[in-house]
Amino acid sequence: MALPDPKPGLVFRYDYLWSREAVGGRDLGKDRPACLVAASDPSARPRFVVILPITHSAPSGDTVGIEIPARVRRAIGLDDEPCWIVVSEHNVDEWPNGGLVPLPGRPGMFAYGFIPPALFASIKARFLELADQGRRTVVRR
Repeated sequence: MALPDPKPGLVFRYDYLWSREAVGGRDLGKDRPACLVAASDPSARPRFVVILPITHSAPSGDTVGIEIPARVRRAIGLDDEPCWIVVSEHNVDEWPNGGLVPLPGRPGMFAYGFIPPALFASIKARFLELADQGRRTVVRR
């Protein structure tokens, strides 16, 4: 199956590298759901995307996250545990890239689905707000 088009709000499986891991010298992350927040123009080569991690760990300290409601988790096929999209850090990577992995138990499937537009708008707004305040970190892959 072909990789999905990188459109804002897409939730896919990716080996997200946390900034603390990158600072520690790691170059590979843990496979997890992630949300694409922005993509460069489709004609650009290479094409770059901005990726936010999704985690079961509630935000603490300087970490800022937005909880994904249970109905959205169910609709896109995430597990039943509470989870958050972290908006205070992100990865920038090429699309497609070696960090894309198939969904567990679903060979050839890389995407869960899309975050609903209203929720995605609040995620994007908070992400941009933190950027304006200089309160986010980036890992370029």
